[in-house]
Amino acid sequence: MAGKKDDAQVEVGGAGKLERALVNILDNASRLQGPAVEKYVAHVRRAHPYDTPAQIIERLEKRFLLAVTGSGSAVGGAAAIPGVGTVASLAAVGAETAFFIESSALLTLSVASVHGIPVENHQQRRALVLSVALGESGMQIVQRTVGKTAKNWGPLITSRIPGGSMTSMNKSLVKKFISKYLAKRSALLVGKMLPAGIGAAIGGAGNRAVGKGVIKNARDAFGPPPARFPENRIIEPDE
Repeated sequence: MAGKKDDAQVEVGGAGKLERALVNILDNASRLQGPAVEKYVAHVRRAHPYDTPAQIIERLEKRFLLAVTGSGSAVGGAAAIPGVGTVASLAAVGAETAFFIESSALLTLSVASVHGIPVENHQQRRALVLSVALGESGMQIVQRTVGKTAKNWGPLITSRIPGGSMTSMNKSLVKKFISKYLAKRSALLVGKMLPAGIGAAIGGAGNRAVGKGVIKNARDAFGPPPARFPENRIIEPDE
């Protein structure tokens, strides 16, 4: 319907352009479809066909950490290049923020796949990505909505949650994420703008630290990996 606002626009209300941009990035990241995630996990498993689920998850975590650390260093290093102005540097930081969030979404949904947790629709994917990014505060919002407590809250999101409750939960998760994420990333933003290679070091180390937090949250959300993959998900090694 013309003029109808989507969920992302409604959730930020009268917030500024930065908040709106962040929600749009979040929305795009959580739109990763099941087949794309399954294809990525299958690719990693095909390269290491004899790995256990725990080992596959470790590989997914290492790939994620390597990617976000490298992107943070690259953006931080841009400030040391002659002729790269502040506007260009800020644009690079914006692109890197999108990359970090999208990488976090891919890790979260891939780990869910290894655990055999189906994430069937966009609202569930959004809630899962946001709650893992937030960690403990995300867990509290999920548990309050569902009315249950669980040490590992990831499966609660894919349980039967009424549509209205799911929408309300996602709004709360988005608001919490915006305030928490912007506060954390703003400190990194200043550091990444420093010249003479300092920005590269701060960017890489900062992204690595935040990335480790995402990994820990994912482990808390899903709990210990299954001992083995189901028979219908056996991957044959490449010949």
